[in-house]
This record gives sequence, structure tokens and C-alpha cells, in this order.
Amino acid sequence: MTNGTSASMRNTLARAAGEQMSLGSYPTYVQAQSVVEALAEQRFEVEQTQIIGSDLRMVEQVTGRLTWPRVLISGVVGGAWFGIFVGLLLNILTTASFGRAMSFGLTWGVIFGGVFAAVGYGLTAGRRDFASRSAIIPGRFEVLVTADHADHARTVLADSPR
Repeated sequence: MTNGTSASMRNTLARAAGEQMSLGSYPTYVQAQSVVEALAEQRFEVEQTQIIGSDLRMVEQVTGRLTWPRVLISGVVGGAWFGIFVGLLLNILTTASFGRAMSFGLTWGVIFGGVFAAVGYGLTAGRRDFASRSAIIPGRFEVLVTADHADHARTVLADSPR
């Protein structure tokens, strides 16, 4: 983390640790976001608000079976993209011709991509023969505001046409 990022994170954490008042709890992020948007439209200091996701669930969506052909094709394609990138860098940074740099990068990218995919899949020894995507999904979203701005925020929301 850089100093600017860590200072920003410290400020955010310090504010989160301060006294906060709830403006409401909503089942979707869009509903919580609309509350903050309503405050922003009325020129409220939205820097004083937070949207907090709670009741977290980890959801893993299985996208398909892993087979040797699928693993190898995926590795070769990923390696090819990386090889194209390396070829472009070689073309820019060396005196090699465009075709020569690209063919070198693409060839070695395909080889290494296929080999690394095969080794990685082989080391799993059949323990995980499926591909998936995972996400952390909150069940509720609460809109919080600092205690010293809570009354003003509630007044603004009561007066805003939502």
C-alpha cells in the first residue's frame, strides 16, 4: 500500500469506528444507492455516508467440468495472449522484426501456457474436476451517516421526492 492509500484507509476506518446512525436497511444495493443519490441531489455532504453490506454469503457458481482437453485449450489460449504481449514488447524494445518478435512470443507463450496448465491440473489429482466463479454477496445493505449529520440527512430524505 502506498502512503496515500494507507492514509485514506486509516481515515475511512477511523470514521467507521466513530458513532454512526442508520438511515435504513435495504435488500438490494440499488435501493441503498438511491438513498445516497437522493442525499447528493439535495447537496448533502455524502462524504459523511457509508453503504455497508452485511449477512455475507460466499456463492460459488460451477461453470463446468474440467477435462484434459478443456484445461489444455484454456492454458494454450491464455499463453497465446501472454505471448502476443511479450511479442509486442520484443518488437518495441529490440531490433527484431514484427513477425519474428510476434512468432517468438506466441510460440513460447503457447508452449508455456499449455505446460503450466497441464502441470497445475495434474497436481490436483482429480480433487477438483470443475471450473467455477465465486463471489461474496451481502444479504442486506445499510446506509449509515455520521451521528452529527444524521438529523440533517433524515430531514433531507423526508423532503426529497423518491
